[in-house]
Amino acid sequence: MSGTLVLVRHGQSDWNLKNLFTGWKNPELTELGVQEANTGGKALADYGIKFDIAFTSDLKRAQDTLKIILENVGQTGLETIKDQALNERDYGDLSGLNKDDARAKWGEEQVHIWRRSYDVPPPGGESLRDTGARVWPYYLTEILPRVLRGEKVLVAAHGNSLRSLVMVLDKLTKEQILGVNLATGVPMVYKLNADSTVASKEVLGDMSGAH
Repeated sequence: MSGTLVLVRHGQSDWNLKNLFTGWKNPELTELGVQEANTGGKALADYGIKFDIAFTSDLKRAQDTLKIILENVGQTGLETIKDQALNERDYGDLSGLNKDDARAKWGEEQVHIWRRSYDVPPPGGESLRDTGARVWPYYLTEILPRVLRGEKVLVAAHGNSLRSLVMVLDKLTKEQILGVNLATGVPMVYKLNADSTVASKEVLGDMSGAH
């Protein structure tokens, strides 16, 4: 029997709140972000799952979200692997800029293309396709084999690194993935078949908060 893969986007960060492009920068979680991580952790505790290993990115907001979730499920000492392959999409020259200021500088349409196109990167940064190009090999070599061995694996990461995974798991086209937003702190529980396809997907919580 194959295992379980749980994906969680980090709780709201200080820069999410301030409407800034974050990328590889390292802001803290807000009070709401901590609350979202606690809510996600409680949902997993209620679900009754115990993890064999956790993966997270090289960025503090994902690591802090993971720590809070593990406290809630009573697994604070769980083996955790941190890797920048799971980092948020790098927004390059947009990182740290207010989204409204970026629109004023480059124009609404251009900023929309950078944010929402599949393969057009912002200056000095990554497109969603570029993000997937580092997330997918890492998933295939490090995460998926553990799930196929029957392990229960938790991944706490970011909106775009997780969208890259959801695109593959849910068999979405590059057009479909552009309309997908992942709610912060809401766990997605995937049960996989032996051939690595998805047997079932369950979302533990309210997806209406997606932004």
